[in-house]
Amino acid sequence: MALATREDLRNVAIVAHVDHGKTTLVNAMLTQTNSFDAHEQVDDRVMDSGDLEREKGITILAKNTAISYEGEHAQNGPITINVVDTPGHADFGGEVERALSMVDGVVLLVDSAEGPLPQTRFVLRKALEAKLPVILAVNKTDRADARIEEVEGEAQDLLLGLASDLSEDNPDIDIDAVLDVPTVYLSGRAGAASHNRPANGELPDNENLEALFQTILDRVPAPQYDDEFPLQAHVTNLDSSPFLGRIALLRVHHGEIHKGETVAWVKQDGSVQQVRITELMLTKALTRFPAEVAGPGDIVAIAGIEDITIGETIADAEDVRPLPSIEIDDPAISMTIGANTSPLVGKVKGHKLTARMIKDRLDRELIGNVSLKVLNTDRPDAWEVQGRGELALSILVENMRREGFELTVGKPQVVTREVDGKTQEPYEHLTIDTPEEHLGAITQLLAVRKGRLENMVNNGTGWVRLEFIVPARGLIGFRSEFMTTTRGNGIANAISQGYGEWAGAINTRAHGSIVADRNGVVTPFAMINLQERMSFFVQPTQEVYEGMVIGENSRSEDMDVNITKEKKLTNMRAASSDTFEALTPPRELTLEESLEFANSDECVEVTPEVVRIRKVELDSNARARSASRQKNQK
Repeated sequence: MALATREDLRNVAIVAHVDHGKTTLVNAMLTQTNSFDAHEQVDDRVMDSGDLEREKGITILAKNTAISYEGEHAQNGPITINVVDTPGHADFGGEVERALSMVDGVVLLVDSAEGPLPQTRFVLRKALEAKLPVILAVNKTDRADARIEEVEGEAQDLLLGLASDLSEDNPDIDIDAVLDVPTVYLSGRAGAASHNRPANGELPDNENLEALFQTILDRVPAPQYDDEFPLQAHVTNLDSSPFLGRIALLRVHHGEIHKGETVAWVKQDGSVQQVRITELMLTKALTRFPAEVAGPGDIVAIAGIEDITIGETIADAEDVRPLPSIEIDDPAISMTIGANTSPLVGKVKGHKLTARMIKDRLDRELIGNVSLKVLNTDRPDAWEVQGRGELALSILVENMRREGFELTVGKPQVVTREVDGKTQEPYEHLTIDTPEEHLGAITQLLAVRKGRLENMVNNGTGWVRLEFIVPARGLIGFRSEFMTTTRGNGIANAISQGYGEWAGAINTRAHGSIVADRNGVVTPFAMINLQERMSFFVQPTQEVYEGMVIGENSRSEDMDVNITKEKKLTNMRAASSDTFEALTPPRELTLEESLEFANSDECVEVTPEVVRIRKVELDSNARARSASRQKNQK
């Protein structure tokens, strides 16, 4: 056994909370190392390649890029730095866990004003559990409200707290080594980094990122391998190509992998199959190029194995030594996804309607999304989909909608479990930043949702930071109410706190639904007569059906109304004829807002053109009988 080191290679992940500047920093790193070809068109936030990522401004999928560094600190020739850009949202934690299995160190990016937030804790804990060295990067030092020294102290406190927690389960963790973290101060947007702490609101004293590159080369260890070991490579991600089919992304741990060679494919069930590598590709910037061979530490893409999936091993055909599977946290939120069963199904030609199409699409999602589970229900055309959070599931539904699927989606529910005969439910650690004047309203809002205040900090800037422990089901539908309460100024972020005792009944809907009592077309005449008592989700001339939720009641109970009523015509003219200028514009709900609004007896009809809320039971008489039975049982 002889350990060797690849000094020409570094593998590093950039981890941070949502919107702390990961993707912008990677952009600057690629630009300053001249990684793009001269003819390439480079967009802002080039790593956020998906439409939803650009629209929402968040990273959803972990992606890797390769930077060839030839600066002043590359003394023995060019050094390839494989950079993995990870999601900052805990709902996409499966992506983070996969990314950390590919790298040998992490850059922890923290906003100079906001400081460490819940998702920062999540990704940092994962890195410490994997015993990866950490570099602290305080970003956006030029923010007007920057508080660099305090944020640096908060990050050190977070490291100490996480190290103490982990040392209870893993006594061999070296707390001193964990706390020996170098700090780099930078502005990703300006492409500047320094070891010297700038004044609050000022740029670092260097005009480039050399300080960051130096720290990565010094603190992230070069990949080590045993030069007598056979091939071992881990499948960490999947992609596809219309020409090559399924593409597997691998981290090579030992040995070499060659284009055209026959290797052993170790599947999740432990079985082994001989397969041939038809294509082997390495990465430069964001482009993959063909290669003949890849060695230890390389992150490569291979083609030729149709059913390969994440967590499996590519090994030497003559000496098979599988790697351990990637551990993923259990899902906490579920929703039912099935075929569209509304009266308006299939109105547009070309939509994907059948249960078989939906099941095939969900099965394809399972291939690349390791944090997702799909379970059968008592209906053949509906499935229970479990994920890490409400956002992750709504992203899946939105992607399917854009692909042309028509769906019926149930209200998100929590995934419970039985322990010693008692029901337990998932809890969230919720952190809120809000102006002081909304403190009372937010506390009242979360008290109804069984939230427990754990900590409150007032920095004297007019803003307060609140920390709550809340049942996960109490946060379903919370975000829209929170934004209304804080007039759009509040910031709320949650991270899993594990399971606890069932908190009891939570009633989060203060208002009932307005339900159409017949099929037809919405008329302005009917809306004008009803709008004083309710707000609408539908437009005039829009087609509705019995059982469709068309608005929100000002009272707590549901109300069935005739939204298709027309004005009776006469042969008399009147000066006081209807003025439709008095019609209040309806609220147009997005998919996420519809899922939040839906009550327990409602679901969401999703089509490529429109999103509707409807009752699960469309017939009003059947709903009345069901409500009567439930009342008698109580």
